[in-house]
Amino acid sequence: MKLIIAIVQDEDSGNLVDVLTESNFRVTKLATTGGFLKAGNTTLIIGVEEELVDKVLSQIEEICKRREQIITAPTPVTGSTGLYVPYPVEVEVGGATVFVVDVDKFVKI
Repeated sequence: MKLIIAIVQDEDSGNLVDVLTESNFRVTKLATTGGFLKAGNTTLIIGVEEELVDKVLSQIEEICKRREQIITAPTPVTGSTGLYVPYPVEVEVGGATVFVVDVDKFVKI
């Protein structure tokens, strides 16, 4: 048995959970926050048999596409005035960070 931990953007999580549950995978959804953009994301925990890992990964890849997004990053004004001016920056978001780990023991009570 394998445990898949997938960190995806909130924007993609609803569609991904729907697709996974329609394929009869059990999914636990956790609200999390990313460190880089300090934005909300979703961590999905999925337990599957080893032969089904590739199917789950392909569904994640199908739904969670990378895309460009404009964010407003604070940029310091010259000197040490402590003044920051919002400055638009284009960053790549989306996709997924996925961990697949072995499960030593699985118990359902």
